[in-house]
Amino acid sequence: MTVDEIIELALLEDIGDGDHSSLACVPEKAKGKATLFIKDDGILAGVDLAVKIFKKLDPTLEINVLIIDGTPVKKGDIAFTVTGSSRSILATERLVLNFMQRMSGIATQTNKIVSLLEGTNTRLLDTRKTTPCIRYMEKWAVRIGGGENHRFALYDMIMLKDNHIDYAGGIKPAIEGTLNYLKETGKKLNVEVEVRNLDELKQVLEVGGVDRIMLDNFTPTELENALKIIPSNYETEASGGITLETIREFAETGVDFISVGALTHSFKSLDMSLKAEFNQ
Repeated sequence: MTVDEIIELALLEDIGDGDHSSLACVPEKAKGKATLFIKDDGILAGVDLAVKIFKKLDPTLEINVLIIDGTPVKKGDIAFTVTGSSRSILATERLVLNFMQRMSGIATQTNKIVSLLEGTNTRLLDTRKTTPCIRYMEKWAVRIGGGENHRFALYDMIMLKDNHIDYAGGIKPAIEGTLNYLKETGKKLNVEVEVRNLDELKQVLEVGGVDRIMLDNFTPTELENALKIIPSNYETEASGGITLETIREFAETGVDFISVGALTHSFKSLDMSLKAEFNQ
């Protein structure tokens, strides 16, 4: 889904046939101003999205952005103000906060982990462990926090994980079947294969034809030994069993990528509020 489609569905979910609380008591022509206050320290994300949401519902709303996405913020900072129809501000308030709090939480967590990799050549990746239907926003937040996106979905990359390999009858038939599929369909997709031990890694190297090898649940020592036998034309990725305490050790092995599902499934939302002012 596109950003516009997500916003449309989210507004429909929240407003339905009308924001009856506002319709019941706020005059139709009332104008107001609201200020977005930050109540936690972290990395701000979702400002650009908030502007899109406001403008989608009411193009006449005026937004004055004071802090842009990706900026470190602290409690008491003001991210932006929005001015215009009081009813429109009220109708968008919760949706803007829902997205911004979550996106800022993801960006903050991502930035923290990226900082642990400073001085290495290892890049931090997210995964598909995202909230259904708002993956675009969550992966956007990862980028804002300094991380990089893995594949977006099942259609933009081939990733042969343990279940694919087991269902295919092993690594060799899984890779050969994939290469034949790409040839027959004419699709240009990168291929990644997950390995669980050195024996599986050696099988992948014997068959060849893939772009990246994921070393799943390897210890740092096992990872270091595996990297010694992987030719430089393959990208390498570590995943599984990696914590904040150990991620630096994994990165120092020289692995190209580390993927962390917790970026998008185990974060703490950044607290913020949209406070209204009455103009006339």
